[in-house]
Amino acid sequence: MKKTNAKAIGELLNDFFDSNNPLREQIQIMRVQRAWGELLGPSIMQYTSTIYVRNRVLYVSLTSSVLRNELILSRERLIQSLNKHVGAQVIDNIVIR
Repeated sequence: MKKTNAKAIGELLNDFFDSNNPLREQIQIMRVQRAWGELLGPSIMQYTSTIYVRNRVLYVSLTSSVLRNELILSRERLIQSLNKHVGAQVIDNIVIR
């Protein structure tokens, strides 16, 4: 017997995440947190103590004041790069402490 309602796993996952918006948002937030390390590299990660997203704002705590000033100057470029890496508009601002 041939099943006529067969779907690809990708379609099923997209349908699931479309119907479960909070879960999709949480996955995108996790992707932004992971993208910080992937885009900026291990040298920046060694100075990053905490990173989290709340209300579409990425909060990053750094242990180096020099690095903090450099990243503050390139804040807009970081926002664009992180959102592009994730593939969605997840963050609107970055607060670097």
